[in-house]
Amino acid sequence: LRTTTKERPSLELVTDFSFHQEEAKMGFHAPRLGALGVTFTAMRAMQAISLLTIIGLCANFINEITQAGRVPPSELIGALTVTVIAIIYIAITYILYYDNMMPLLITSIFDSLLLIGSIVVAALIGKPLSMLNCAALPSAPDDDLVSFWASVPHPSGGSFFNSALLYSTFVSVDKASCYQIKVVWGFAISLCVLFAFSSLVCVFLWHSTRRVVDDHNNAAAKYKGGIEA
Repeated sequence: LRTTTKERPSLELVTDFSFHQEEAKMGFHAPRLGALGVTFTAMRAMQAISLLTIIGLCANFINEITQAGRVPPSELIGALTVTVIAIIYIAITYILYYDNMMPLLITSIFDSLLLIGSIVVAALIGKPLSMLNCAALPSAPDDDLVSFWASVPHPSGGSFFNSALLYSTFVSVDKASCYQIKVVWGFAISLCVLFAFSSLVCVFLWHSTRRVVDDHNNAAAKYKGGIEA
């Protein structure tokens, strides 16, 4: 019975989503591996910037040359191939690293292989550039680059269409191309340093995580032994 002195009972719906929100937030945190983890992330970011720059410049060169009916230099095609493979690789490995699924030793080996590839690219791209003065070269017409590349003659004399363009000729025909290919060379050299460093970081990360696992296993074994005693 209800009386004037009794309060009407009320229902309260308690919805506590704090645990689920905290759990959702934790799912988007990068692995906490200290300074080595931060260094690895920085290396991958700088590698991505360098690779994307090389890909953009080389792809633009190849597009302009092929539109003129010429075959691009093999050095440009090789550089583009290596960098495309590398950008796919670093994207996949960083996703695996973020989810704590990356095999560190295997990644170190592949980074070392990309270091070798970067050295080869830097050597081939930079071979005719070391003594080349870009400021002394003429400027190509901006309004008709297709005709410009089509008119570049063969070193032996005589204009030829639908034929290969020598890399040594390509880098020395105009000022803009010379400066841009030197940018490619510079980023290729930086990739050598970055892949060497990331390879070492992977080895240190593997050693660090292995030590943590060993300490955890030893502590678990001591705890189990204490319980049995």
